[in-house]
Amino acid sequence: MTFKPNRKFKKRYDRVFRENPMAANMLLLIAELANNKGRVEATEEEITALFNARFEDPGAYQLSGGLER
Repeated sequence: MTFKPNRKFKKRYDRVFRENPMAANMLLLIAELANNKGRVEATEEEITALFNARFEDPGAYQLSGGLER
């Protein structure tokens, strides 16, 4: 199943991104990894490795449309 962010998620991501881009991208990764019950079955080490593999530039905006959609 593919994660498709809704408007509420995008708004939260934008707010967090303005404060701390890496935290916003961690939020995005966690949302992508979560199951239907909102739980992530991964260790801290696995999440760190996935974060580094998922984001070429961890400080860059990752959602389509850009920050000022």
